[in-house]
Amino acid sequence: MRGHSFQDHFMYLVKDIFYSLQGEGANAGRAAVFCRFAVCNLACDFCDTDFSAKDLSRGGRFDSAAELSLALLAHWPDPRVRPFVVCTGGEPLLQLDQPLVDALHAGGFEIAVETNGTRQPPAGVDWICVSPKRDSELILRQGNELKFIYPQDDFSPESFEDLAFDHFFLQPMDGPEKDRNTAAAVQYCLAHPKWRLSFQLHKLLRIP
Repeated sequence: MRGHSFQDHFMYLVKDIFYSLQGEGANAGRAAVFCRFAVCNLACDFCDTDFSAKDLSRGGRFDSAAELSLALLAHWPDPRVRPFVVCTGGEPLLQLDQPLVDALHAGGFEIAVETNGTRQPPAGVDWICVSPKRDSELILRQGNELKFIYPQDDFSPESFEDLAFDHFFLQPMDGPEKDRNTAAAVQYCLAHPKWRLSFQLHKLLRIP
């Protein structure tokens, strides 16, 4: 199939589709349909997301962009409000291609993507959030928001401050050191006011 060398008999592998509130960054608190793509090109030791393609029971295999767009639209509750979709992963830019962007726009969607920045997006994505990862080449160096998971050994937010993003967020790394990481992120934002603190609001509220 076109564009996705890891796929044999289908075009899009989706780990999960669900409706919730955006929990992070500039769109925190906003209702969205989430499209969590399976598969990632990185293996971060702090990743808190299951993106394996072994079980797609909450998402599915979609043979066309139109089919996936309709599946996402079915989760949007109010036709009076423009639907908002957040494409995440895994790494969504391994699969989010021009036909899917066009199909989502045809369905009325505003499209956001959350990416590690190692691939360029197709044209027309409405909101781009890049979260750079250590030991990977950052290809996508502009967008709407840059989200840095903090702290990471030998990897500093300062090297990204001059990139062309509208918002710069520092998000405490989750895990057993979460409280310590949060305190460190607070202190960093106070010392570097270009950066804003981002929490994982959905985890605090215990929603998907």
